[in-house]
Amino acid sequence: MKRWFFLICLFSLAYLSSQAQITVDHAGQRLLVGHMLARYTGPESSDFSIVSSSSAFQSLNSDVPNLGTSANAIWLRLPIKNNSQQDLDFILEIAYPLLDEIELYSPAENGSYQSIKLGEHQNFSIRAYNVPNYVFDIHLPRQSERIFFLRIKSTEQIILPIYLSSERKFMAQLNSESMLNGIYIGIVFIMAIYNLFLFFSVRDRGYLYYVLYVVCAGVTQMGIKGYSFQYLWPAWPYFATKGPIIFGCLSGLSALLFADSFLQLSKNAPRSRRIIAIFIILFTLGTILALAGLTQPAFFMMQLTTGAGSLLVLYLSYRIMIRGYKPAKYFVYGWTVLLLGSVVFLLKDYGILDYNNFTSNAVQIASVIEMALLSFGLAYSINILKQEKEAAHQRELTISQENARLIHEQNTLLEQKVGERTRELTESNSSLQMTLEHLKEAQSQLVEAEKMASLGQLTAGVAHEINNPINFVTANINPLKRDIKMIWTVLDEVERIAFTPGISDSEKQAQIKKFKDDLDIDYLRTEVDFLLQGMSDGAHRTAEIVKSLRIFSRVDEDTLKFADINEGLASTLLILNSLINNTIEVEKNYGNLPRIECYAGKLNQVFMNIITNAVYAINKKFADKGGGKLSMTTGVTKDQSAIFVNISDNGIGIPENIRDRIFEPFFTTKDVGEGTGLGMSIAYNTIAKHHGNIIVESEVGKGTTFRLHIPIQQKDWQQNTPE
Repeated sequence: MKRWFFLICLFSLAYLSSQAQITVDHAGQRLLVGHMLARYTGPESSDFSIVSSSSAFQSLNSDVPNLGTSANAIWLRLPIKNNSQQDLDFILEIAYPLLDEIELYSPAENGSYQSIKLGEHQNFSIRAYNVPNYVFDIHLPRQSERIFFLRIKSTEQIILPIYLSSERKFMAQLNSESMLNGIYIGIVFIMAIYNLFLFFSVRDRGYLYYVLYVVCAGVTQMGIKGYSFQYLWPAWPYFATKGPIIFGCLSGLSALLFADSFLQLSKNAPRSRRIIAIFIILFTLGTILALAGLTQPAFFMMQLTTGAGSLLVLYLSYRIMIRGYKPAKYFVYGWTVLLLGSVVFLLKDYGILDYNNFTSNAVQIASVIEMALLSFGLAYSINILKQEKEAAHQRELTISQENARLIHEQNTLLEQKVGERTRELTESNSSLQMTLEHLKEAQSQLVEAEKMASLGQLTAGVAHEINNPINFVTANINPLKRDIKMIWTVLDEVERIAFTPGISDSEKQAQIKKFKDDLDIDYLRTEVDFLLQGMSDGAHRTAEIVKSLRIFSRVDEDTLKFADINEGLASTLLILNSLINNTIEVEKNYGNLPRIECYAGKLNQVFMNIITNAVYAINKKFADKGGGKLSMTTGVTKDQSAIFVNISDNGIGIPENIRDRIFEPFFTTKDVGEGTGLGMSIAYNTIAKHHGNIIVESEVGKGTTFRLHIPIQQKDWQQNTPE
């Protein structure tokens, strides 16, 4: 077994010695060693002992290898030979800070390997060299050959510009790169601050979007060069791998917002704004994916969206430029330069162009030129805007002066017409005033006529009702006089017989009895009682009518008082008894009502108007055939704040097309001479003065119901005084 292991190791060393290797002769060298790298192509493994002893290494043969993207770790082998006669110390530099993790396996004196791991998963402070690139110390004994292994893992493009440098050469190169990057960052900072001040001065949103774009683009380039991890978030390794992607998305998003504002897409290309909105959503989604830890999908989305969005914006700016919008040319030039720089950078990433200082800094160089051109474009657009405002101001001033002249002329003409119109209006006003006075007089006369008509109806009803009991009294007077005369005759005859001498008492009694029998005194007594009872009933009936008349009219009450509504309804029915003939059935459902605060006489007038109209509707339908029905229901509402009075009939009903007009003054459906049309108008106003309401429900051919709601107490007596 030991023999087989010794043979395998011997074969591996022989194979490795036969491969290409880097030879160093002195300490002052700086060598690009990518072409000497060999990539492990065997089965995937994370075990160093398996990889280091494998023969499945394939030479890359490229000064700056571009290995694309890979979800797995990549193993590389680098042999280095020291031909000098002294021990040499070198620095191995991987000048691509975007790599997530790099682990160097260096051979020790005893033949074993020790590893040093660097990456964006660690705090920046643990690095031996305070530089954005990955740097390792390499010790090469004299006249010896060492084989080093690298394990690299990254979610982004894996590009390997690897240098073997002396410390002096490394520091010189570092100073040169730091100076270039410092110049770039300074330009970005100056552009951002300058345009931010301009934004506060002119309040144009385009400047704000430009500042956001410059800042995000600058931070993105700093992230690509590793400076954002070194200076902005050295203690946030989590953000170090996602920062370039997040700020790349934010840079693209703010660039689209700036393009929308600068190119005035809402006016020059309104349909394109929907496509711009889609790209903004994609950039936002890329940012969310990066924050959620899906770094590789976020990186691909950022790259694809940036490329497609850049081409779209360049196309739109070119179209707008050829249509005559002059500031767009700065956008076209600047965006073209930026796209060219991005293309060079991408071609370098995919190995089409060589990796050198120009290709690695192409985006920064193009970005500076583009920022300057866009800044000039903003200034140019502001100047155009100022010129347009000045021209517009001049036009407005000319128009204002012309308007002032026209206004002066129109005012003069208007004053003349106003004078003429004023005289005409004065004359018309006098005529209208006279007409109004005549209308008021006519209205007063009509209201008085309506009152007189009601009074006439009331008088006729009262006369008819009083006539019957008076007839009882009048008809019984003559029979009563005759009967009383006969009584006096009986008394005289009894007195004569009683004082006649010589007649015995029994004879006197016999004569008196015979006289009474002749006169039929028992019938006379019965007749007198009947006549007196009839006269008493007539007198009582007359007293009730007079009482009802007094209750109905309330002539002595002109202020708010508490009254019994049931009593008012009963008195109104009694007054209208002559109008309600025997063919109409009257149904009374009086509830237990409290006395309410009201003008009782005016409410009785309302009841009379509604009942009169109900009787009229019943007579129109039934005439004298019978079948008419008049119902009255009273009660208290559920909230105990008001009483209700429902008056229903089964008459002809009210058509729907005139139902809303029945409370209008002078509106009536009666024939000429039968009504003025003021009765329901007066009823409506009376209920309104009591803070109540009237609801009308009617169906043609079936009848009508008037529902009256009247508050039990009036809140403000001053607003409810009668007219």
